[in-house]
Amino acid sequence: HFRDPGFTDKEDFSTGSLAAAFGGISCVFDMPNTVPNTTNTQEVSDKIITAGKKSYTDYGIYAAVIDDNIKEIKNLAKNCSGFKIYLGSTTNFFYLEKKYLKDALFNISKTNKIVLFHAEDEQCINQHKIEEKNIIDHFLSRPAQCEEISIKDILTASKNINTNIHICHLSTFEGLEVLKNRTANISCGVTPHHSLISAEDKFKSESLLKVNPPIRTRFDKEALFKNIQNGFIDVLESDHAPHTLDEKNVDFENAPSGLPGVETMFPLFLFFVKREILPIKRLISLLCERPAELMQIPKGKIEVGRDADFIVVDLKDETKIKPDRLHSKCGWSPYEGWPAIFPSHLFIRGKKLIEDNEIQVSQGFGEFVGA
Repeated sequence: HFRDPGFTDKEDFSTGSLAAAFGGISCVFDMPNTVPNTTNTQEVSDKIITAGKKSYTDYGIYAAVIDDNIKEIKNLAKNCSGFKIYLGSTTNFFYLEKKYLKDALFNISKTNKIVLFHAEDEQCINQHKIEEKNIIDHFLSRPAQCEEISIKDILTASKNINTNIHICHLSTFEGLEVLKNRTANISCGVTPHHSLISAEDKFKSESLLKVNPPIRTRFDKEALFKNIQNGFIDVLESDHAPHTLDEKNVDFENAPSGLPGVETMFPLFLFFVKREILPIKRLISLLCERPAELMQIPKGKIEVGRDADFIVVDLKDETKIKPDRLHSKCGWSPYEGWPAIFPSHLFIRGKKLIEDNEIQVSQGFGEFVGA
């Protein structure tokens, strides 16, 4: 969520892609809940142009599917890199009503594009609304049941429809259990914050960790991490969604949901590789091979015919995450003080983007992918 256009005080394509690059990420895909929402061909084109002027890394653009544009999916597919559907309300977005889900999936199946889901059921969310004074209240107001219902609805609606489906930011054990019955065309992703942080942890500020879907229990966190290790999870994804410190440093109930993570995701998990908690082959699959395969782009592996995207890493170069050394405009990190290993070099399409932790190219170096 690079917040561009509409919320460039929080982030824009320049600062967001710079953060991605210094975190070892060569290609990003931007979500549609900007202002305006990315829901028609003009808005997709405008965002591609904006990113083309600002982005340091390669980039793709998702178009959102809402109640009003289901008939426009074929036209949207000509420009966008994929589709995003929200089945429950979240930051600055209108969700797709459940009754339109099957029609939306059918139309997307005619485009050869992937569709990604924010899988929280709106009716379930409405049934569990409570006053939210802390992080536990927040996950009680959006319980695991809401994710479970939503994923079941997606599996049911997609039967006999041949399209690639990705469940974003899986956050619950219950969601994992439902996905054990998935077919080969359904993939899933997990974020660092859902797999490394639980609501039982002690926080300097709980409002900083407010996010949708919520940070959940230690049991959920451990189940997600185990399934990252064992290969069940397809993709490690940042769901980078920054807000300013001023916006976050308010009463929990009034704080916006979302947190930054694109610069710290790869370095955090490189530390786990060093500590032999996660095999390097798994991390390469999670962050390189599988995302490229799902998005049908020529990245993810070093071989003839693919983009020469790679990082240089010294696993001995371990450091603590410090927000003042990060590049997101929001200026903070939920992982402050955590151990991490940042790459020293980044190459994109064979060209040196970062050398010895210094940027080597200008804004606009990044190219659009995925259309």
